[in-house]
Amino acid sequence: MRLPVPTVHAVLPGDVDTVPSGGNVYDRRVLAGLTAQGLDVVEHHLPGSWPDGEASAVAGVLHRVPDAGAVLLDGLVVCGVPEALVPHAERLRLVVLVHLPLADEVGLVPALARDRARRERAALECAAAVVTTSRWTADRVLARHGLDPARVHVAAPGVDPAPVSPGSAVTGTPPRLLCLGALTPTKGQDVLVAALARVADRPWTAVLAGPTRRDPGFVVGLRAAIARHGLSGRIIVPGPLTGRALDAAWAATDLLVLPSRAETFGMVVAEALARGVPVVASRVGGVGEAMESGGPTAGSWVPPENVPALAAALQRWLADPVLRSGWRLSALGRRGTLRSWSSPSELVSRALLPPGRHG
Repeated sequence: MRLPVPTVHAVLPGDVDTVPSGGNVYDRRVLAGLTAQGLDVVEHHLPGSWPDGEASAVAGVLHRVPDAGAVLLDGLVVCGVPEALVPHAERLRLVVLVHLPLADEVGLVPALARDRARRERAALECAAAVVTTSRWTADRVLARHGLDPARVHVAAPGVDPAPVSPGSAVTGTPPRLLCLGALTPTKGQDVLVAALARVADRPWTAVLAGPTRRDPGFVVGLRAAIARHGLSGRIIVPGPLTGRALDAAWAATDLLVLPSRAETFGMVVAEALARGVPVVASRVGGVGEAMESGGPTAGSWVPPENVPALAAALQRWLADPVLRSGWRLSALGRRGTLRSWSSPSELVSRALLPPGRHG
């Protein structure tokens, strides 16, 4: 007799397919992996200004899930509305995926950060399991919320094989830097602009690509800073890039810069290494897990929010062709060591459907 296919319900932010954020990419790739494993994945996309959306939207979805159903919930959507989870904590297997702890978003006033941490704890206490995207995030969640360590799992992102980025070597153009991520204070593009202003005497161009609607005021200030430093012709802010446009940006890139103030993993680091592109990154959060053992020689660490240190790292890279070559060779050497996307999908599947619940 053929056993029924297990069903997993996934509660996702409404922009999962329209905003190319790291969290959305992770959600989409993990769900594709669950489907490839033979699970029946039913998606529920909830529009709203998360994490401050309407609890009723989440509650409405959970109310329709049959008893004992497995539900994967994006923490951005549900960690701010624990009241939607409480009535279903006993009858459903709720698994919450934490990309970034809510209180760690940069720029929150203390009272709001405390409130978000309180709500997040209440939500995670309802979960049968919590999945994080790095060991650093897992440790932070455990320390902040006092959860049972046996309920917290790490499912680090994977990366797709990718062609080597030729960069400026084949075009004869100035070295190209890429900063890829939502334009927000958390990602620190303002720090990068200030650092680039200090090395303006060197030839280079830079692309700051990513969604611009998360913090419009920050984007306005960022464009103003670029103009104030006289860098409008050298720093491009194209908005989000996907598909062929993103592939073209990677192909032209010589160095990835990740100037984040906070980062749970840094998926873009693995994407750069998959293309043989070295990295200069803030030493924050779980970025070291993305760089892994070969990271420091495939680029350089800098302290977060330290404009002089970032400028100095860029100056060394721009001025020293031997250093550039060494970083490049180290990055190329990492291409065959990176984890695939099947790994996090398998780990999430085990959290959703522990032994005895698979079909």
